[in-house]
Amino acid sequence: MNIDELAKGIVAGERRALARGITLVESSREDHRAQATALLAALPKDREALRIGLSGTPGVGKSTFIESFGMMLIQRGLRVAVLAIDPSSSRSGGSILGDKTRMDLLSREKAAFIRPSPSQTHLGGVARRTREAVTLCEAAGFDVVLIETVGVGQSETVVSEMSDLFLLLLAPAGGDELQGVKRGIMEMADIIVVNKADGDLKPAASRTCADYAGALRLLRKRPQDPDGFPKAMMVSALEENGLSEAWDEMQTLTDWRRAEGFWDRTRAAQARYWFEQSVKQELLAQLETPTAKAELKTLGDRVARGQEDPTKAAQDFIKQLDR
Repeated sequence: MNIDELAKGIVAGERRALARGITLVESSREDHRAQATALLAALPKDREALRIGLSGTPGVGKSTFIESFGMMLIQRGLRVAVLAIDPSSSRSGGSILGDKTRMDLLSREKAAFIRPSPSQTHLGGVARRTREAVTLCEAAGFDVVLIETVGVGQSETVVSEMSDLFLLLLAPAGGDELQGVKRGIMEMADIIVVNKADGDLKPAASRTCADYAGALRLLRKRPQDPDGFPKAMMVSALEENGLSEAWDEMQTLTDWRRAEGFWDRTRAAQARYWFEQSVKQELLAQLETPTAKAELKTLGDRVARGQEDPTKAAQDFIKQLDR
């Protein structure tokens, strides 16, 4: 594979080249990892997109929201990339839900790029190489990158470490809606979007939005937020109501953070975070070598037979890795 030609294709905005590039960075093969590193190094560093992370409870309508929201942005002259992270099949490792088939209109647009990726059991609601895929989309000239996570859970927060804005999508529900979402993910959300505010569900959506607006006022104010943020809003992706207002609020928050210096500081902190994560992943990769596996088995057998203390065996193994 000619990495320089691939990089040129991505920078030129060629969808085929971008798809090939993402496939390359997602590969776990050792030779592909070396090529992926070379590809990332060959791309320009001066292109920035607005990175928007989206998470939400199952059935909230994330795909419908993304399609309607993405179509609205395209009508405003913007190019939109969608990285949709699906749960993985335990058999094949591939995506189960196939978000691309559920965004029929958006997938036909020349100004849009949709990439479903399997989570491959990676915690955090995103695929392991999503951050690198975001970098490729930025290099390809996309203005907005939407990162859709698997769903809401205790570990569905890694997306906040690669996005500029974090949206939490909720649906109108009966009972005490505040019990349905972990407080941790609420504290990370910049805007809570109550979807399906249409038809018979509109009154319930209004109550849900009011509940969350009240809950947000009880949270400690974050330094990276101007007055009024984080906030809760109602939208109807089906009827395309409230999408423009949500986009206006996103731009207001983004402009304020840029002006106050929080944008650059956040990007720098995220870069450091992913550097540290890459170091940890490389260290874990060393455990997969034949030599390491053989030594792990030998020491593990000794521990199982009571011939070795588990702590000392672990220390001995680490020392051998350092050699």
